[in-house]
Amino acid sequence: QVQLDESGGGLVQAGESLRLSCAALGRVTMFGMAWFRQAPGKEREFVAGMDWDGENTWYADAVQGRWTISRDNVKRTLYLQMNSLKPEDTAVYYCAGNKELYYIGGYDQRRAYHYWGQGTQVTVSS
Repeated sequence: QVQLDESGGGLVQAGESLRLSCAALGRVTMFGMAWFRQAPGKEREFVAGMDWDGENTWYADAVQGRWTISRDNVKRTLYLQMNSLKPEDTAVYYCAGNKELYYIGGYDQRRAYHYWGQGTQVTVSS
């Protein structure tokens, strides 16, 4: 049984920061991990991702330069440091894990990930 537990969401004002965490529980090694988000009425979209060793990191254009993804493999935890938050960042944020060494369709595709967290709400007021 694998479980991804997100935390760290909340309500902040524009320009402030939040750090999301995602703890991986279970005996499966996550090679690739990522954050996705879904705003009301919109599709779930890729935000940021990285390989297990951190050699490769990827960001959506909308968050590039503002946010940083990282992971602690000893703690089996993924992080997303979100700075300079904007109202358009308001969404439910999901952690995702890939147990393979490849990404089906690409690292930014939902089908590339096998495990998902329950989501954490981030709301940014203007």
